[in-house]
Amino acid sequence: MDNTVQKIYDFSTEVDRQGFSSEVTNEIKKRIADSIFTSYGAKDSVPINIMRKALLPSGSKRNSTVYFTRQTASPEIATFINGSMTRYLDYNDTYLSKEALHPSDNVPPVMALSESFDIDGKRSINAIGVAYQVVCSLADAVSIRDLGWDHVTYISISAASGLAHLLDLDPVKFENAVSLGINNNISMRQTRAGELSMWKGCTAANASRNSVFATLLANDGFTGPYPVFEGEMGFFKQVSGEFNLDLKADRIKKTMIKNYPVEYHAMSAAEAASNIRNRMKGDIKKIEVETFTVAHTIIIKDPEKLRPKTKETADHSMPFIIAYTLAYGDPVPDSYSDKYLKDGRILDLIDRSTFRVTEKFDSMYPEFLPVKIKVTTDAGEYEEEIDIPKGHHKSPYSWDDLRKKGARVAGDDFAKNVVDLVSSFEKRSARELLEVISDVDTER
Repeated sequence: MDNTVQKIYDFSTEVDRQGFSSEVTNEIKKRIADSIFTSYGAKDSVPINIMRKALLPSGSKRNSTVYFTRQTASPEIATFINGSMTRYLDYNDTYLSKEALHPSDNVPPVMALSESFDIDGKRSINAIGVAYQVVCSLADAVSIRDLGWDHVTYISISAASGLAHLLDLDPVKFENAVSLGINNNISMRQTRAGELSMWKGCTAANASRNSVFATLLANDGFTGPYPVFEGEMGFFKQVSGEFNLDLKADRIKKTMIKNYPVEYHAMSAAEAASNIRNRMKGDIKKIEVETFTVAHTIIIKDPEKLRPKTKETADHSMPFIIAYTLAYGDPVPDSYSDKYLKDGRILDLIDRSTFRVTEKFDSMYPEFLPVKIKVTTDAGEYEEEIDIPKGHHKSPYSWDDLRKKGARVAGDDFAKNVVDLVSSFEKRSARELLEVISDVDTER
C-alpha cells in the first residue's frame, strides 16, 4: 500500500477501535449543525437554482435527499448540490495552516452515503471525524496554493477517506477509493484568482462529488492508479512535493466556526469594523488597515477586490467587507447583492482605504488572525485591533452561539430542531436528520 494511504487507513482502523473522545465528538456534531445552517442560507441562490434545473430529476440504485426539498438524487448529484449550498455563502467553518480550507465541505458526501446506505449517526460522526483529520493534516503538511493548485484538491482525498471509513472498506478497496478520488480531481487555483465566478463556491462540492463516485466504484471492486502519492507520476511528483502526514493531533478543535459570511482572513476585520461603527461619529475621511501577508495575497491585492463585480469576489474582498460594515453594519448573506456592489457609499470608502502588511502580524498568523483598523473622521480617530475573532478556536462557539447563528439564517424553530437532533446525533441517523431539514418551509 502507498505509505500515505497506509497512514490514513491505519488511522481509520484506529478510529474503529477507539472512536473519538466525547469532546471531539461534540465538536464534530457542532460542525454538522453549522453546515446545515450555512446550507439553508444558500438554498435559493442563483447557482443552486441552476444546478436543480440542470441536474434534477436524478436517480440511481441508491439515492440521497437534496437538502430542503422532498426530492432525491443519485448520491453524487445530491452531494454536489448539497455541498454547493454548504460552501456557497462562505459561511462554513475554516482551518488555517500552510493551506487554508473549509473542513465541513466533507459533511455533505458523508450525509449522502449515510442516508443511502442507512448508516447510523455514530458511524457518520466518526467518518466525518476521519475526513476532518485527513484534510487538516494535509493543510498542515504542505501548501499547494503557490504551486497553482486549489486547496479543494485536499477535499478529494479527505472525502474519499471519510467515505471509505463510513463503508468499512477493506484495505484494497480503501486504497482504491482514495486513489480514484484524487487521481482525476486536481483543481487549479485559477478558481480563486482575479474576478471570481460561481465555481469558487462550488468547486469543493465537485471534489466531494467525485469522491462519492470513486467510493461507490471502489466499494464494488473497481481499481485505481497505484501508488497514487509516491508513484512515478503521482501526487508528490506532479502536485505537492513529498510530505509526511501526521494524523495524531485532534485538529478539529482548531477549526473555526464563522461568525460572519466572509472569507475567514477577513473575520477579524469585519468584527473590528463593526466595533468601530458602533462608537464612531462624523464622516469618514480615511481608513488605515494593518494586516498580514496571507490576507493581503488572498483578499486584498487583486484590483478586482477594489471593485468586485460578483458576490464571489465581494466576500473575498477585505476592502469591500470593511467598507460595507462601516457603512451598513455586520455582514449578512445579502451583503453581496448587486445593490451593494454598485453602492456609491461603499465604493467611496474603499477608495479612502489603505492596507499595509506588518512583520508583527505576519509572525502571529496562523495561530492568530490579527488586524488593526484606524478610521479617521471629521470628529476624531477610532482604532480597533483584534487578534481572535468570535468563533476562532481560542474563542469557540458554544451550542447556544450555534443556535443563534442558525436562527439568524433560518429562524428560531428550524435552528432549535436541528440543534436538538444533531446534539444527540450518535443516537440518530442521517435519514432522520434529512427528514427534519426536508420539512423546512422552503418559501422562507
